[in-house]
Amino acid sequence: MEVIKTKLDGVLILEPKIFKDDRGYFFESFSQRDFDACVAPLLGHTIHFIQDNESKSSYGVMRGLHYQRMPYTQSKLVRVVQGSVLDVAVDIRHGSPTFGEHVAVELTAENHRQFFIPRGFAHGFAVLSETAVFQYKCDAFYHPEADAGISILDDSLGIDWRIPQAQALLSEKDLRQPLLAEAPADFHINDCL
Repeated sequence: MEVIKTKLDGVLILEPKIFKDDRGYFFESFSQRDFDACVAPLLGHTIHFIQDNESKSSYGVMRGLHYQRMPYTQSKLVRVVQGSVLDVAVDIRHGSPTFGEHVAVELTAENHRQFFIPRGFAHGFAVLSETAVFQYKCDAFYHPEADAGISILDDSLGIDWRIPQAQALLSEKDLRQPLLAEAPADFHINDCL
């Protein structure tokens, strides 16, 4: 696979090797061996995923920006198997030179790109296609007591979600998320391995 670094330390775009012919295509969507060989050296540690999740959403659905508070932080490896989404990671690590900055990448069923979001980053996406099926791997289990987020509509983040606000569909939970400036401040750059 090809690993593409982004402006946010540890946030990576992964492009698997695709084998195509007139019958279709084949690729390894995940290999722990390859992930360890290609990604772990960039992170300085290994990641072991323990849970896979999947969601299906329609055009205009925006989910996020979610994270789990300490000590239940999560890294995620996300991809789209149907449709298209704009996927975003926001640095919420206090002390980081990129605190509050984001990286956005379009993930589609056609480009097969994957997005790695390490601990210490909030994550969210907006559905750009009629429907999208979104899959993600997590390296820690979900803990409802640690569930947190920041507003996906926080103007201070400067994210162009490519969805007209009038067509955005957000859950009640996501509509109540605080702005980054008001969010729980329990991440520090040195704590997020």
